[in-house]
Amino acid sequence: MFLIHLGYLAGLRIHVIKETGAGLFTFALLFPFIAGTLGVVGGYIAGLSVGGATILGVLSASASYIAAPAAVGIALPEANPSLSITSSLGITFPINLVFGIPTYYAIAQFLII
Repeated sequence: MFLIHLGYLAGLRIHVIKETGAGLFTFALLFPFIAGTLGVVGGYIAGLSVGGATILGVLSASASYIAAPAAVGIALPEANPSLSITSSLGITFPINLVFGIPTYYAIAQFLII
């Protein structure tokens, strides 16, 4: 229920991304690929299998959807929670599902096989 509620809030506030400019959108779009690639390389260095390195890449590329919004709300009460929720659920999550997972799998196959 919590994630459904966060998704609903992200959908309501998607316009906030437009107001912040291209920087936040670009970061939410590109950084997961950088972190995911580093995760796959780390898995390769650690001797993981293709599947293990892929999972490490996916986890490295993922945003924290549960703990981070609560932690940011407590640590930075003046911060706008809609920016983090909308960028993680509205941009990073779908991009990782559609493009990220196949990309990290291909990188893991290239490195390990």
